[in-house]
Amino acid sequence: MATTRRHLLVLMTLVCAVPLAGCVPTAPDTITRSSASLAPSPTASPKDATIPAPAASFRPDSSAAANKARFDAANTRLFVANQSANGRAIIDSLVAAGFDKASMQLTPDTTSIDGGVDSILFSVKIRDSCLLGQHGAGGYSSAVEPALKSGLCLIGKTRAIDW
Repeated sequence: MATTRRHLLVLMTLVCAVPLAGCVPTAPDTITRSSASLAPSPTASPKDATIPAPAASFRPDSSAAANKARFDAANTRLFVANQSANGRAIIDSLVAAGFDKASMQLTPDTTSIDGGVDSILFSVKIRDSCLLGQHGAGGYSSAVEPALKSGLCLIGKTRAIDW
């Protein structure tokens, strides 16, 4: 009986842990200016310290990894300007940075009962890889991961990008 109980406990742990394995956020890979460039100046603002250095232009014929700096720069600029940016603002910012709207996915801004969400997940698929972004109370983080076998980047409910 003790062995059966132990096996059941191990099985329950695996069933709960495996689906969450990919949900651990990674450290953000944003670029910040060095402290040497933050010397006071008459036109400097506190927001300038967290805006990433200009990234290379979007390269549609290149990989997701090669475009990550552009992805991070566009997102960081948006979130510095608007901490509570919604899904539409995120997608519009990425389109303005040169990314293809048709290759994007986005989770909803609100819950099923119109409450606010803790974070928004968004992605851009480039070839067989995905640029993944997450923004919420904990800040912004991003990663490059292989596309899912389904060809998509996000699992679960996503919203239509129909504007």
